[in-house]
Amino acid sequence: MVNTAILDFEKPLVELEKRIAELKNFANERNLDLSDEIDTLQNRAEKLKREIYFNLTSWQRIQLVRHPQRPTALELIDLVFDDFFELHGDRLFGEDTALVGGVGLLNGEPVTVLAPQKGRDTKENIERNFGLPHPEGYRKAIRLMKQAEKFHRPVITLVDVVGAYPGIEAEERGQGPAIAETITVMGSLQVPTIAVITGEGGSGGALALAMGNRVLMLENAYYSVISPESASIILYKNDNYAQEAAEALKISSRDLLGMQIIDEIIPEPLGGAHKDREAMGRLLKEALERNLAILKGLSAEEIVTARYRRFEVYGKIGDPGLE
Repeated sequence: MVNTAILDFEKPLVELEKRIAELKNFANERNLDLSDEIDTLQNRAEKLKREIYFNLTSWQRIQLVRHPQRPTALELIDLVFDDFFELHGDRLFGEDTALVGGVGLLNGEPVTVLAPQKGRDTKENIERNFGLPHPEGYRKAIRLMKQAEKFHRPVITLVDVVGAYPGIEAEERGQGPAIAETITVMGSLQVPTIAVITGEGGSGGALALAMGNRVLMLENAYYSVISPESASIILYKNDNYAQEAAEALKISSRDLLGMQIIDEIIPEPLGGAHKDREAMGRLLKEALERNLAILKGLSAEEIVTARYRRFEVYGKIGDPGLE
């Protein structure tokens, strides 16, 4: 896929890469040997690339996470799981296309997969409600979690959601209770649960799907009770301070690992997950397989107890009594 979205902090690198391409074309057209000049520019570009992407601010990581070409949930599912079969409906109101759920194979083992799904373009975003789940989406998640427990399947969630849908109709159909029940059900499952924050992890809409025995996070993802823009609006009545809020909220993967809110950071290809989807899929699959292998050695009682203890220490820093 051609990269058509260039972020502000990427422009110096893009300009340098453009110069390299032009110089290569010029050398080919004139049959000139400009390999030394090209190598010098390529070395400079590689150095600049590492300087940019190894020193990203929280706000710049948020921009990467919101990149229009970042892999969606269904694209990651296709890369990681075999024979994924999607299941539909909450058996109460209807189907919610904003939250995908089904059964797939991870290294040959059946697992239940749940994930909010954003659209790739305007039409698909409308069809998917911009990836904002309705109450029936969370009730579908509850149904599939209970089904997974019945058939002894691990539950894996891929979380990329700004938050649950805030519309009046969602409130009328019980958005709050649906989120609360999802948190309760996922927290008490007697099968291994792994949650991966793959993009935006916002508010209760994300927390409802993140009650995992292990909570993993892609390198450039964020996880927060509120978006930086919303925090700025609440505090300053406008979104002019979103960048400052992003830093103050401590929502990056490194910050959250230090506070024990997540258990592991999954590295992304240099420049973001959209730069190399296949590599991102391999990194995600390896992390899931490794963590699931650890959890499979626990009994049902140990799984529930370990999950409870994990969230009991939420946000504690430097406690020497923690294991």
